[in-house]
Amino acid sequence: MKVIEVRNISFRYRNTEEYALKNVSFSVEKGELVGIIGPSGSGKSTLCLTLNGIIPQSITGRFSGEILITNPQTGENMNTVLTPVPKLSTVVGLVLQNPESQLFNMTVEDEVAFALENLGLPRDEIEKRIGWALRIVGLEDKKEEFPPNLSGGEKQRLAIACVLAMKTPILVLDEPTSELDPKGKKDVLGIIKKLKGKGFTILMSEHDSNFLFKNADKILVMNGGSVVFQGTPKEISDKIDELIELGVRVPKSLLVSKKLGLPPAFTPSELLSLLKARRD
Repeated sequence: MKVIEVRNISFRYRNTEEYALKNVSFSVEKGELVGIIGPSGSGKSTLCLTLNGIIPQSITGRFSGEILITNPQTGENMNTVLTPVPKLSTVVGLVLQNPESQLFNMTVEDEVAFALENLGLPRDEIEKRIGWALRIVGLEDKKEEFPPNLSGGEKQRLAIACVLAMKTPILVLDEPTSELDPKGKKDVLGIIKKLKGKGFTILMSEHDSNFLFKNADKILVMNGGSVVFQGTPKEISDKIDELIELGVRVPKSLLVSKKLGLPPAFTPSELLSLLKARRD
């Protein structure tokens, strides 16, 4: 079941001449994890903002093309230009790379409750969703904490919990680990992997491609506002020379396996297995 269809979209911000997105097309199936990679300025963040209508409804400019979102729970089809952002946000949850831009309440519990209260949900349902979302991201013992006191990784996990509590079946994550230390990054990536296992549809832009080559079902490679390659991690790994030329970080194990003439290895353990098989 296709839950996202992006059809030939282009977008230019106001007061600029250059298009941030140029004739972008792709589709996403229910339950897929789709990675978006590319150098800085390639259009990754702009693309993320189009998927729940923020572009062009809130951030205006010259927009063309069409994005159709299908709610996998109800089958309802929505056009991101014609459907109000508040309604789209109940289906497509957006997590930005700087979690502090999304956090403004006095406690972790209040932060997760905020959007739910705006939906007018009963108090017992709100409390149930808060507990569920915080358990998934491992913050159930931080309910009374002041969000600015959290670590960077905890803040990002809280931002994810706020979206999860909305029960949005589609998650869009814009470089969610870019400002995190190694532990925070590991924790957030572990949450994303867990959510994929629970059937969420996830689109994730990321500078460090290691996680995506190992876990994504499909990868989009962007440059200059266009999708220059798209396919499975195996298919994208065949473009390794082009990726390096674009400035995309590729897994070191993939570089080594290519130089040795081995099948693509996306992790050190896969590389060791291939080397052992060759030796045997």
